[in-house]
Amino acid sequence: MSDIAIRVENLGKMYRIGRVQQRHDTLRDALAAGLSSLRAGAPSEEETIWALKDVSFEVKRGEVLGVIGRNGAGKSTLLRTLSRITEPTTGRAEIYGRVGSLLEVGTGFHPELSGRENIYLNGAILGMRRSEINRGFDEIVAFSEIDKFLDTPVKHYSSGMYVRLAFAVAAHLDPEILLIDEVLAVGDAAFQRKCVGKMEDISHEGKTVLFVSHNMAAVQSLCTRGLFLRQGAIAADGSVSDAVNAYLRSMEAAAELGLSPLKERGGLGGVRLTDVRICSDNRPAGFPLETGHSVAFSFQVSSPRPGLSCSFTIYDSHGQAIANMDSSRQSDADRRTDPKSGLFVCQVDELPLLPGRYRINVAIAADGVLEDHVEAAAFFDVQASLVNGRAVLASGSYGTVFIAHRWTTPGR
Repeated sequence: MSDIAIRVENLGKMYRIGRVQQRHDTLRDALAAGLSSLRAGAPSEEETIWALKDVSFEVKRGEVLGVIGRNGAGKSTLLRTLSRITEPTTGRAEIYGRVGSLLEVGTGFHPELSGRENIYLNGAILGMRRSEINRGFDEIVAFSEIDKFLDTPVKHYSSGMYVRLAFAVAAHLDPEILLIDEVLAVGDAAFQRKCVGKMEDISHEGKTVLFVSHNMAAVQSLCTRGLFLRQGAIAADGSVSDAVNAYLRSMEAAAELGLSPLKERGGLGGVRLTDVRICSDNRPAGFPLETGHSVAFSFQVSSPRPGLSCSFTIYDSHGQAIANMDSSRQSDADRRTDPKSGLFVCQVDELPLLPGRYRINVAIAADGVLEDHVEAAAFFDVQASLVNGRAVLASGSYGTVFIAHRWTTPGR
């Protein structure tokens, strides 16, 4: 038996922008669509986008491959193609083994069927006998923790319940290859740890895992190899540390060019983040911040209007999320920004970060709907400082957050 689980050769996927892919149920519909396309003429280069282009790689059995890259880099398209959900435009992908996949919420389940019925449906799709599904049924239910809703149609499930059941089905129906997308972020922290533990168990059993994630800490702890995609092509393929470092370096280089040329961003696009400034103690932007000192994070957006909110997450140099600030979580009485001007300012009176290199991801929403999401919108450095007269030094491997504290000796 070959030791290759997945072989991808010159894989490409092209989408036409602004044209809805429709199924024509009647001859009249098909003829009408054909006439419309003739009147419109041939599509121009601007009307197409290559989500994947000339992608080639192999994955050995038992390998855990982390697939990383910005939003729009082609990660989810790659997994959808490997899962046979979408057909490639060019090239081919060969899969040697039974595939269990967890992609975006809603994929693989019939909304009108109950959780119980969907378990058996997915097993049948994988080619399993009913007796095989029965053997894993109780373990699936126990892992998903939705036994009370097992006979409820899944269309009534919350996104968290949906993901719990979907992951349990994908991981427990004896897959030889497991494809996992960022959808795990929908679950709570405890369930995410549970899923990562299950993926580790699967990899130790000699099965193959492809793991798409923006959490670099999870990728580095779980994966043995990294595949970095950029604009639909492979930018790095090697050790997980090399791939992550290449990814982080590319984001720093992009941040230096500004936000305007950045195309790999999420959201509807009606409002865009146009500028980020990080200033400390009235010092110009670009100067290193200091632990324990005040800092202002300023975000400028285009097309300002009522109902906008801004949130950002701080990540350390290893890609671990440190903290999140969200303007929508504060009351109107405490709101110190004017969304009508398109400027949001988040003031931190005492920065708790230890010396090191940090980056921020920024999200802009309108009435709760995501309009823009920019990974690595800005980078900043924190340098050593004095807090209450005591020196604060770099932490090394002991964390990234400074906690004000004091030592006492009982009885003295």
